[in-house]
Amino acid sequence: MQNENPAAVGMKGRTELVLLPAHHLERSDAEAGTGLRTWIATGEDPQFLLSPSDGSRIDGGWYLFDTDLRPIDKPIKQPVLYPDYGSGQNELNRIPLPIKVAAGGAAPVLVRFDHALQSLRYDPTMSSGSFALGPVRLQRIGKWRAGSLMLSQSLGTCADWRGKMQVLVAAASTLLTSGPRGLAEWLYQKVLGERVEATLTNDYASWLRQYDTPVPSDIDGRLAGLARKPLVSVVMPTYNTPERWLRKCIDSVRGQAYPHWELCIADDASTKRHVRKVLAEYERLDPRIKVVYRAENGHISDASNSALALARGEYVALLDHDDELHPMALYEVVKAVNDHPRWKLVFSDEDKMDEAGRRSSPYFKADWNYDLLLSQNCVSHLGVYDTRLMRDVGGFRKGFEGSQDHDLTLRCVERLEPAQIGHIPKVLYHWRMVEGSTARGASEKNYAATAGCRAISEHLQRSGVKAEVEVTMQGYYKVRYALPEPPPFVSLIIPTRDKVELLRVCVESILARTDYPDYEILVVDNQSSEQSALDYLDSLQSQPRVRVLRYDAPFNFSAINNFAARHARGEVLGLINNDLEINQPGWLRELTSHACREGVGAVGCLLYYPDDTIQHAGVLTGLHGVAGHIGVGKGRKDPGYFGRGQLVQNLSAVTAACLVVRKRVFDEVGGLDEGLTVAFNDIDFCLRLGRAGYRNVWTPHAEAYHHESASRGAEDTPVKRERFRQEVEFMNRRWGESLKRDPAYNPNLTLTGYPFEMAFPPSA
Repeated sequence: MQNENPAAVGMKGRTELVLLPAHHLERSDAEAGTGLRTWIATGEDPQFLLSPSDGSRIDGGWYLFDTDLRPIDKPIKQPVLYPDYGSGQNELNRIPLPIKVAAGGAAPVLVRFDHALQSLRYDPTMSSGSFALGPVRLQRIGKWRAGSLMLSQSLGTCADWRGKMQVLVAAASTLLTSGPRGLAEWLYQKVLGERVEATLTNDYASWLRQYDTPVPSDIDGRLAGLARKPLVSVVMPTYNTPERWLRKCIDSVRGQAYPHWELCIADDASTKRHVRKVLAEYERLDPRIKVVYRAENGHISDASNSALALARGEYVALLDHDDELHPMALYEVVKAVNDHPRWKLVFSDEDKMDEAGRRSSPYFKADWNYDLLLSQNCVSHLGVYDTRLMRDVGGFRKGFEGSQDHDLTLRCVERLEPAQIGHIPKVLYHWRMVEGSTARGASEKNYAATAGCRAISEHLQRSGVKAEVEVTMQGYYKVRYALPEPPPFVSLIIPTRDKVELLRVCVESILARTDYPDYEILVVDNQSSEQSALDYLDSLQSQPRVRVLRYDAPFNFSAINNFAARHARGEVLGLINNDLEINQPGWLRELTSHACREGVGAVGCLLYYPDDTIQHAGVLTGLHGVAGHIGVGKGRKDPGYFGRGQLVQNLSAVTAACLVVRKRVFDEVGGLDEGLTVAFNDIDFCLRLGRAGYRNVWTPHAEAYHHESASRGAEDTPVKRERFRQEVEFMNRRWGESLKRDPAYNPNLTLTGYPFEMAFPPSA
């Protein structure tokens, strides 16, 4: 075809891409000393648009992405590609790129485009500053070479031959069960996961360099400004601790910026001679160190109680014998209890430290989150307790070894109000990753999970809650709450207009797959005009569980649901989108069992797109403005941030695409605000529930498919965009800055990127 349009020809071979600066970028005249072009990122979201220099099209397939990207005044953070397949550039399709900077240029990076591209965006970093960038090239390669590169990369990340064998066995198994295409997909997802992990590790090192100060220069003034300077007792059991880690642990206490502490050590009859020698040495060196030597080994609970018996401080901080405290740990705790005198239990963020002292895997935690505590020990380290409270509950209990801290926290929580439990959003504790430590993973101490399960079960029994607790495959906990007797009647409210194919799937999937014994479906018809929809609505009248209500007014999601709630017979309401599809029988039992718990407001579930990627795993306020969904685009079994994608937890909001709430609670806060006709009415409702003192719950153990907003379409007209702008203003007027400080999130995590990525800089 001699006159073929080159723009319609797919890319072949290696092609240089033209860079068009699109956002937060300026060309710099400064000389980088590398011969590369220099750029200034004027904000934290610099963007290039890329296009082939020969005008060709970028088809779907495998490519090598090649450029030389070098930092000048700030580290490179999270480079990423955003392919646009025709529906815009979004986080769902993002392709993370590893940070590889070498004097001779970075190695090409394997990427895959699922379809032909409408456009391609390149974000070289996620921080302001200067960088140097060489020519950007894209080379198409065949699937066999791509497979070879992916397998080689996966094997290259393994530390030893056992790891390599595990990869090969898993690859062979995938090939046999899923064929070559399944193997390619498995390898690509594995490579992307390894790439993200490496990027996060690099990011955390960069984050620490910029925002983590061991001891600030004005520490004397800060100490002088403390109105109260209580004694803090650091309680530490020890048993046969390797000398290297024992010394580092004790030195981390002696290196505290806050001087009013005592270190209470109980040696649990160690058989290694160096332990007594080291402890005696430190006792002589620092009078604040006190040691008791137990005559017989009693394990960690008994040893911890022996150390606790030495404590004279107003507060007790728990420290494991091979871990370290941040130099500012005790100062931050004392500052917190000065600022919040009611706090009786205080916990901080934490990370891990390897044998070379390198820090990784920061857990930036939520604030006090009761339901998450019943799923994992989210308090953990650094945990600090009011000494009198700790003694009143009986200290540590024998028989709960491995989860003795979790059990202690649960017993303390029973005597506290939420306002007496505080979180410091700073990394103040470093878990040592050595053999036998749970910092390496829960499998290092399997007995701990069993003890934790019993601790939660006994806590629920003491609290008068009927429930069963089990350990999940991941080593977390799943609580199954009993329904009231008899189970409450539930009214499921489904607003609809035309789109009969969606409504039919929704209603019939509920009727066919729901095992809950007592419910009704209220289909609220909002001016349907298509004959097929009207016929189907008429046919529903013969269904004993279904009622059809007519709402003859302009669309207002809030008003429609409020109208239906007034006609509902149920003690419990379920707000259900007409584009939902139920895929498991126990979904309504799970949601209703939570909704009936004392103190619980709205309950939401895990929603998937039809392709089995996540559409909703809860809502975070402040994300990208007002609020955003967690987990969008992740795989069906993605564990989420520190397992949270698989754990019941309290969130500030859940989507009304599938939301269950007691009718009494719904009415108490006035239902949905009819000033929000389309967007954010569910977010506002959940926030008002929180303000009224209720906990909103998200559970991954109730699932459904969501064909998102298929009956309403996108915000793609001037009228819709103006309405959306007004609803954003409504939320900002009502909730203001509180949107940006979601207690289920952390100020060290981003509100502008993908949920649970680190913020540069932190907002606190």
